[in-house]
Amino acid sequence: MTSLALPMNGSTLSQACWWLAKRDLLLVLRHRSDAANPLLFFLMVASIFPLGIGPETDILRQIAPGIIWIAALLATLLSLEAMFRSDFDDGSLEQLILSPHPLPLLVLAKTFAHWLATGLPLILLAPLLGLIFGISGWPLVVLLMTLLVGTPALSLVGAVGVALTVGLRRGGLLLALLLLPLYVPILIFSAGAVETAARGLPADGQLYLLSALLILAATLAPIATSAALCIRMS
Repeated sequence: MTSLALPMNGSTLSQACWWLAKRDLLLVLRHRSDAANPLLFFLMVASIFPLGIGPETDILRQIAPGIIWIAALLATLLSLEAMFRSDFDDGSLEQLILSPHPLPLLVLAKTFAHWLATGLPLILLAPLLGLIFGISGWPLVVLLMTLLVGTPALSLVGAVGVALTVGLRRGGLLLALLLLPLYVPILIFSAGAVETAARGLPADGQLYLLSALLILAATLAPIATSAALCIRMS
Protein backbone atom coordinates (compact mmCIF):
# COMPACT_ATOMS: atom_id res chain seq x y z
CA MET A 1 0.00 0.00 0.00
CA THR A 2 3.04 2.21 0.45
CA SER A 3 3.36 2.77 -3.30
CA LEU A 4 -0.18 4.15 -3.27
CA ALA A 5 0.51 6.80 -0.63
CA LEU A 6 -0.80 10.23 -1.56
CA PRO A 7 1.91 12.89 -2.11
CA MET A 8 -0.27 15.80 -0.98
CA ASN A 9 2.37 18.00 0.59
CA GLY A 10 4.73 19.66 -1.89
CA SER A 11 2.60 18.80 -4.93
CA THR A 12 0.56 21.06 -7.12
CA LEU A 13 -3.22 20.80 -7.25
CA SER A 14 -3.16 19.10 -10.65
CA GLN A 15 -0.56 16.60 -9.44
CA ALA A 16 -2.57 15.84 -6.31
CA CYS A 17 -5.77 15.27 -8.34
CA TRP A 18 -3.87 13.08 -10.83
CA TRP A 19 -2.31 10.96 -8.07
CA LEU A 20 -5.65 10.66 -6.29
CA ALA A 21 -7.49 9.44 -9.40
CA LYS A 22 -4.57 7.15 -10.34
CA ARG A 23 -4.49 5.67 -6.82
CA ASP A 24 -8.22 4.91 -6.85
CA LEU A 25 -8.00 3.28 -10.29
CA LEU A 26 -5.02 1.16 -9.15
CA LEU A 27 -7.05 0.05 -6.13
CA VAL A 28 -9.85 -0.95 -8.49
CA LEU A 29 -7.39 -3.01 -10.55
CA ARG A 30 -6.07 -4.69 -7.40
CA HIS A 31 -9.61 -5.62 -6.37
CA ARG A 32 -11.00 -6.52 -9.76
CA SER A 33 -13.58 -8.96 -8.38
CA ASP A 34 -15.14 -6.22 -6.24
CA ALA A 35 -15.16 -3.85 -9.21
CA ALA A 36 -16.81 -6.48 -11.42
CA ASN A 37 -19.72 -7.07 -9.04
CA PRO A 38 -21.69 -3.91 -10.01
CA LEU A 39 -21.22 -4.69 -13.71
CA LEU A 40 -22.44 -8.27 -13.29
CA PHE A 41 -25.34 -6.96 -11.20
CA PHE A 42 -26.20 -4.50 -13.99
CA LEU A 43 -26.27 -7.27 -16.60
CA MET A 44 -28.19 -9.72 -14.41
CA VAL A 45 -30.89 -7.27 -13.30
CA ALA A 46 -31.50 -6.01 -16.83
CA SER A 47 -31.36 -9.50 -18.38
CA ILE A 48 -33.78 -11.13 -15.95
CA PHE A 49 -36.76 -9.02 -17.02
CA PRO A 50 -37.15 -10.61 -20.49
CA LEU A 51 -37.23 -14.03 -18.80
CA GLY A 52 -40.14 -12.96 -16.62
CA ILE A 53 -42.10 -10.90 -19.14
CA GLY A 54 -41.70 -13.11 -22.19
CA PRO A 55 -40.33 -12.72 -25.71
CA GLU A 56 -42.83 -10.03 -26.87
CA THR A 57 -40.48 -7.58 -28.57
CA ASP A 58 -42.90 -4.63 -28.53
CA ILE A 59 -43.45 -4.85 -24.77
CA LEU A 60 -39.73 -5.26 -24.08
CA ARG A 61 -38.87 -2.29 -26.29
CA GLN A 62 -41.39 -0.08 -24.45
CA ILE A 63 -40.14 -0.87 -20.94
CA ALA A 64 -36.44 -1.24 -21.85
CA PRO A 65 -35.35 2.37 -21.07
CA GLY A 66 -36.71 2.19 -17.55
CA ILE A 67 -35.28 -1.28 -16.91
CA ILE A 68 -31.80 -0.43 -18.19
CA TRP A 69 -31.72 2.82 -16.22
CA ILE A 70 -32.98 1.21 -13.00
CA ALA A 71 -30.29 -1.46 -13.40
CA ALA A 72 -27.63 1.22 -13.96
CA LEU A 73 -28.88 3.19 -10.94
CA LEU A 74 -28.79 0.15 -8.64
CA ALA A 75 -25.36 -0.93 -9.94
CA THR A 76 -23.98 2.56 -9.24
CA LEU A 77 -25.53 2.49 -5.78
CA LEU A 78 -23.88 -0.88 -5.13
CA SER A 79 -20.45 0.51 -6.02
CA LEU A 80 -20.68 3.80 -4.12
CA GLU A 81 -19.94 2.49 -0.63
CA ALA A 82 -16.33 1.76 -1.61
CA MET A 83 -15.65 5.34 -2.76
CA PHE A 84 -14.26 6.55 0.58
CA ARG A 85 -14.04 3.22 2.45
CA SER A 86 -10.35 2.50 1.80
CA ASP A 87 -9.46 6.13 2.57
CA PHE A 88 -11.36 5.93 5.85
CA ASP A 89 -9.78 2.58 6.79
CA ASP A 90 -6.15 3.52 6.12
CA GLY A 91 -6.33 7.14 7.34
CA SER A 92 -5.97 8.70 3.89
CA LEU A 93 -9.27 10.53 4.40
CA GLU A 94 -7.78 12.64 7.19
CA GLN A 95 -4.79 13.33 4.95
CA LEU A 96 -7.15 14.57 2.23
CA ILE A 97 -9.02 16.85 4.60
CA LEU A 98 -5.80 18.31 6.07
CA SER A 99 -4.06 18.73 2.70
CA PRO A 100 -3.33 22.30 1.50
CA HIS A 101 -5.41 21.76 -1.65
CA PRO A 102 -9.14 22.59 -1.97
CA LEU A 103 -11.02 19.54 -0.74
CA PRO A 104 -13.93 19.92 -3.24
CA LEU A 105 -11.50 19.56 -6.16
CA LEU A 106 -9.91 16.48 -4.59
CA VAL A 107 -13.40 15.04 -4.10
CA LEU A 108 -14.14 15.81 -7.75
CA ALA A 109 -11.03 13.83 -8.77
CA LYS A 110 -12.13 10.85 -6.68
CA THR A 111 -15.64 11.04 -8.13
CA PHE A 112 -14.20 11.09 -11.66
CA ALA A 113 -12.15 7.97 -10.86
CA HIS A 114 -15.31 6.29 -9.54
CA TRP A 115 -17.14 7.12 -12.76
CA LEU A 116 -14.27 5.76 -14.86
CA ALA A 117 -14.36 2.51 -12.89
CA THR A 118 -18.15 2.07 -12.79
CA GLY A 119 -20.08 4.48 -15.02
CA LEU A 120 -17.96 4.11 -18.14
CA PRO A 121 -18.14 0.26 -18.16
CA LEU A 122 -21.93 0.51 -17.79
CA ILE A 123 -22.05 2.70 -20.89
CA LEU A 124 -19.92 0.19 -22.80
CA LEU A 125 -22.25 -2.67 -21.78
CA ALA A 126 -25.46 -0.76 -22.58
CA PRO A 127 -25.48 -1.48 -26.37
CA LEU A 128 -25.54 -5.20 -25.59
CA LEU A 129 -28.62 -4.75 -23.40
CA GLY A 130 -30.15 -2.46 -26.03
CA LEU A 131 -29.93 -5.25 -28.59
CA ILE A 132 -31.44 -7.74 -26.12
CA PHE A 133 -34.44 -5.43 -25.66
CA GLY A 134 -34.73 -4.62 -29.36
CA ILE A 135 -33.45 -1.03 -29.12
CA SER A 136 -31.43 0.10 -32.13
CA GLY A 137 -30.75 3.14 -34.28
CA TRP A 138 -31.43 6.61 -32.87
CA PRO A 139 -33.13 5.41 -29.62
CA LEU A 140 -29.97 3.41 -28.82
CA VAL A 141 -27.84 6.53 -29.45
CA VAL A 142 -30.11 8.54 -27.13
CA LEU A 143 -29.82 5.79 -24.49
CA LEU A 144 -26.02 6.05 -24.64
CA MET A 145 -26.23 9.85 -24.46
CA THR A 146 -28.41 9.69 -21.34
CA LEU A 147 -25.97 7.25 -19.72
CA LEU A 148 -23.01 9.45 -20.70
CA VAL A 149 -24.63 12.47 -19.03
CA GLY A 150 -26.55 10.72 -16.27
CA THR A 151 -24.00 8.32 -14.78
CA PRO A 152 -21.54 11.11 -13.78
CA ALA A 153 -24.46 12.81 -12.05
CA LEU A 154 -25.19 9.56 -10.19
CA SER A 155 -21.56 9.42 -8.98
CA LEU A 156 -21.54 13.09 -7.95
CA VAL A 157 -24.81 12.93 -6.01
CA GLY A 158 -23.83 9.55 -4.60
CA ALA A 159 -20.57 10.97 -3.22
CA VAL A 160 -22.60 13.22 -0.91
CA GLY A 161 -24.47 10.26 0.53
CA VAL A 162 -21.28 8.21 0.90
CA ALA A 163 -19.59 11.07 2.75
CA LEU A 164 -22.53 11.25 5.19
CA THR A 165 -22.43 7.51 5.91
CA VAL A 166 -18.70 6.70 5.70
CA GLY A 167 -17.60 4.59 8.65
CA LEU A 168 -21.16 3.80 9.77
CA ARG A 169 -22.32 0.25 10.42
CA ARG A 170 -25.06 -0.79 7.99
CA GLY A 171 -24.31 2.38 6.08
CA GLY A 172 -25.38 0.72 2.83
CA LEU A 173 -29.07 0.69 3.79
CA LEU A 174 -28.96 4.30 4.95
CA LEU A 175 -27.12 5.22 1.76
CA ALA A 176 -29.91 3.73 -0.36
CA LEU A 177 -32.58 5.56 1.64
CA LEU A 178 -30.73 8.85 1.21
CA LEU A 179 -29.91 8.58 -2.48
CA LEU A 180 -32.85 6.85 -4.15
CA PRO A 181 -35.17 9.91 -3.86
CA LEU A 182 -32.39 12.13 -5.26
CA TYR A 183 -31.88 9.78 -8.21
CA VAL A 184 -35.55 9.91 -9.27
CA PRO A 185 -35.26 13.05 -11.52
CA ILE A 186 -32.26 11.57 -13.35
CA LEU A 187 -34.18 8.32 -13.88
CA ILE A 188 -37.31 10.12 -15.13
CA PHE A 189 -35.53 12.39 -17.62
CA SER A 190 -33.23 9.63 -18.91
CA ALA A 191 -35.91 6.99 -19.44
CA GLY A 192 -38.24 9.65 -20.86
CA ALA A 193 -35.62 10.76 -23.40
CA VAL A 194 -35.17 7.23 -24.76
CA GLU A 195 -38.92 6.60 -24.84
CA THR A 196 -39.51 9.87 -26.69
CA ALA A 197 -36.78 9.03 -29.23
CA ALA A 198 -38.33 5.58 -29.74
CA ARG A 199 -41.59 7.30 -30.73
CA GLY A 200 -39.76 9.31 -33.35
CA LEU A 201 -40.07 12.59 -31.42
CA PRO A 202 -37.21 14.96 -30.49
CA ALA A 203 -35.71 14.24 -27.06
CA ASP A 204 -33.82 17.54 -26.80
CA GLY A 205 -35.82 18.79 -23.83
CA GLN A 206 -35.06 15.77 -21.62
CA LEU A 207 -31.39 15.82 -22.65
CA TYR A 208 -31.08 19.53 -21.82
CA LEU A 209 -32.68 18.99 -18.41
CA LEU A 210 -30.39 16.02 -17.79
CA SER A 211 -27.36 18.14 -18.74
CA ALA A 212 -28.56 20.87 -16.37
CA LEU A 213 -28.75 18.31 -13.55
CA LEU A 214 -25.18 17.21 -14.32
CA ILE A 215 -23.90 20.80 -14.23
CA LEU A 216 -25.76 21.44 -10.98
CA ALA A 217 -24.37 18.26 -9.44
CA ALA A 218 -20.81 19.01 -10.63
CA THR A 219 -21.06 22.48 -9.09
CA LEU A 220 -22.66 21.73 -5.73
CA ALA A 221 -22.01 18.05 -4.95
CA PRO A 222 -18.21 18.33 -4.37
CA ILE A 223 -18.80 21.21 -1.92
CA ALA A 224 -21.53 19.29 -0.09
CA THR A 225 -19.38 16.14 -0.04
CA SER A 226 -16.43 18.05 1.40
CA ALA A 227 -18.59 19.55 4.13
CA ALA A 228 -20.04 16.12 4.97
CA LEU A 229 -16.56 14.57 5.16
CA CYS A 230 -15.33 17.31 7.49
CA ILE A 231 -18.38 16.81 9.74
CA ARG A 232 -17.95 13.02 9.78
CA MET A 233 -14.23 13.22 10.62
CA SER A 234 -14.51 15.99 13.21
